[in-house]
Amino acid sequence: MSGVNMIFRTLLVMWRSRRAKRLSMLSVSRLRFRVWPSDLDILGHMNNGVYFSFMDLGRMDLVIRAGAWEIFNTKGWMPVAASETMSFRRSLQPWQIFELQTRIVGYDERAVYMQQRFVVDGDVYAEGVVRGRFARKTGGTVTMEELGDVLGIDSTGFPPPEWVTTWAKDAALPPSRATHRSDWA
Repeated sequence: MSGVNMIFRTLLVMWRSRRAKRLSMLSVSRLRFRVWPSDLDILGHMNNGVYFSFMDLGRMDLVIRAGAWEIFNTKGWMPVAASETMSFRRSLQPWQIFELQTRIVGYDERAVYMQQRFVVDGDVYAEGVVRGRFARKTGGTVTMEELGDVLGIDSTGFPPPEWVTTWAKDAALPPSRATHRSDWA
């Protein structure tokens, strides 16, 4: 049921984001949501996997409101998550209203880094970090230089915090063209 629920939320966010106040790529996107029963796990709080689906909506809102969504569609570029991590402090409960905050925290030579927070009354309940890349619908990846040129940003002048760089390095898998066999028996 959560998948259908998220489709409706996605369509609603797309519609609202196109009509909302414009943001710069370095602004903080803020979206308000309510925890619905379809978001819950067997323990009665928001399922840990659902947080990642909400994070997709936050990133989409920022990209649409910054005017980049149309550029990406015209160019045939797709934002994709390369790595994600999540830390939880408190559980979001049924019917609870929360704010999802999304911001870019840096760029490196290959990726964009975004930090996202689930906030209730100013208190951070959970926080995630996403390392994003851009793929071409025709195949291959978009370079950060191309991205910077199209968006009018200096992707070399805003490095991510050191802890984010360390996380990205430690969590990285070999490139998709390389073999990476599981050795678990």
